Amino acid sequence: MDKSSGVGVLDKAAIVLGALEAGPATLAQLVAATHLARPTAHRLAVALEHHRLVARDMQGRFVLGPRLAELASAAGEDRLLAAAGSVLVAVRDHTGESAQLYRRQGDQRICVAAAEKPMGLRDSIPVGATLTMLAGSAAQILLAWEEPDRLHRGLRGAQFTATVLSGVRRRGWAQSVSEREPGVASVSAPVRGPSGRVIAAVSVSGPIERMTRQPGRLHANAVMAAANRLTDVLRSSEESTPAAARA
Repeated sequence: MDKSSGVGVLDKAAIVLGALEAGPATLAQLVAATHLARPTAHRLAVALEHHRLVARDMQGRFVLGPRLAELASAAGEDRLLAAAGSVLVAVRDHTGESAQLYRRQGDQRICVAAAEKPMGLRDSIPVGATLTMLAGSAAQILLAWEEPDRLHRGLRGAQFTATVLSGVRRRGWAQSVSEREPGVASVSAPVRGPSGRVIAAVSVSGPIERMTRQPGRLHANAVMAAANRLTDVLRSSEESTPAAARA
């Protein structure tokens, strides 16, 4: 059966990615595995590296890049959003504050689901709102577990430091006080995809008068429990999917 799509460069790029599925490869190993000419294999691997579909390991060998994991995570977004509504309502009712779910999109974060506090003073973030990755507890969560080079790039101009993110990784949650907006505090925790990669952040946010200047003391446990519930949903969905469907 002819597996050609009729788009030669795309077919060759797919062959390179398929070869790297077996593990890291030097250029010579990539040439041997793909049967492509050496200049062609090199040109395609470097182009794929530019788009983060291919990366290099510590020995300079070609490996599958982080963009593939990001795309795989995005494919599970429907399951995440389907479960997010009830989970956010539960954490809102438990904490008495507005709850949100954020995903990273490039240098910004997007509110993809929310449960607003029905009355009184609140921090209202509508679904679809685009916020900065330079401030706020959700931004800290979405950056803290990134690869070192991407993490350091993300810290340029940020309101938080590498030391703050180290603390986030250690305790498993983040907090911010007047970081994104004066008078607003928030607490966030990571949602992980089946591979363990952080793909979203659950947050509660509200006025400092209620949240205090140590909002994590009040709400970290509730936010982590909500994030863990969504993580479990994604993990169970992956485990219940037949292997043939995941191939």
